[in-house]
Amino acid sequence: MQIQKLRIALKAYETNLLNESCAQILEAIESGGTRAVGPIPLPTRRRRYCVLRSPHVNKDAREQFEIRTHKKIIDIYQPSDSAMENLRKLDLSAGVDVEIKSF
Repeated sequence: MQIQKLRIALKAYETNLLNESCAQILEAIESGGTRAVGPIPLPTRRRRYCVLRSPHVNKDAREQFEIRTHKKIIDIYQPSDSAMENLRKLDLSAGVDVEIKSF
């Protein structure tokens, strides 16, 4: 039974690393002669934190921090064996989280 579709979901805190990883994946897929759709950007998740500067006094003195998680999806339709082998050989950045699902 051959895989009909692969969905690669990428997450990163930095957009530069995410874009480089997407480019590497697309290059590996296209060298294998397979059709791919993407990268499709998903909404950025923003997590905000408010921290007191001094815990016991000066309640009005606060610092605010924000962490942004950027996400992209790449869909691969009917991946060939050579494209799958190219994907296995990829060495992506350490700051990028990759999830692969098959349909």
